[in-house]
Amino acid sequence: MSVLHIPFAEGEANLDWLELTRALTDGHTLPKAEIGDTLLYRDPDTLLSRAAWIDGLGMAVKTATVFPGNPNRGQPMINGAVCLYGDGDGTLSALIDFHLVTKWKTAGDSLLGALRLADPGSREVLIVGAGTVGRSLCEAFGAGFPQARIRIWNRTLSKAQALAETLEGVGVAEDLAEAVTRADIVVSATMSTEPVIKGEWLRPGQHLNLIGAYRPDMREADDTALRRSRIFVDSFDTTIGHIGEIQIPLDDGTISRSDLVADFYDLEAFVRRADEITLFKNGGGAHLDLMTSRYILDKWQAVS
Repeated sequence: MSVLHIPFAEGEANLDWLELTRALTDGHTLPKAEIGDTLLYRDPDTLLSRAAWIDGLGMAVKTATVFPGNPNRGQPMINGAVCLYGDGDGTLSALIDFHLVTKWKTAGDSLLGALRLADPGSREVLIVGAGTVGRSLCEAFGAGFPQARIRIWNRTLSKAQALAETLEGVGVAEDLAEAVTRADIVVSATMSTEPVIKGEWLRPGQHLNLIGAYRPDMREADDTALRRSRIFVDSFDTTIGHIGEIQIPLDDGTISRSDLVADFYDLEAFVRRADEITLFKNGGGAHLDLMTSRYILDKWQAVS
């Protein structure tokens, strides 16, 4: 039996952001995922493999090669693929484009958090960061909150302007403090190691959604933001002990473990209160890659 290969453009043509959030919701009703990461190095290059197994959904291994010298040779820095295996027999079901899975997993993860925790009548969404993920977030949150105006802020204004020009109906914010204050939903996807979002700018009823910090030394929101918020994460296993956004304030006593209300395995606890600030930390994880890959394959097969 030949193995399906799902490339980026053809695979993406079948996808829908709200359908994906429903697939992620369903995935979290199954037995808890087993996950494992492997990192191999040959300075300055890296091989990263992230594996997940969910009983009833199958297995996925997402492999990425990171070669910093590739752009000088006219090649992408990051390459890779996701191998998706069947739950019943363990055979290879599909080989899916790495960038397709990563894009939809990352933005879909945050969108699910926002759909649960943000005001469904939100009128303004602020995207902080104008990189590749920022573009995906404009698409995802535009689908999830179609009535809302989306604006982009970036440390380099020209990059925000360049991205906004390629997206219909998306504007640019020049002053971050002012933009955060007026937004109903603030979504941050930067590479910052120092907080860019200050808690003093936030107001009750807002939703803060953090994506960018993925290393132990990275943070996007300051201590005040965490102290003022009810905090949720996508996975306790991939955030606690791994990501500075959560672990640094835990270590220094700014927050305690009991301040982390719930993760996606307890979605019923994701409840918005109009008089409070909600904060969602997107930590990612191979189990989310598996859920997203299965959704991509199901959609591919439905139209084939």
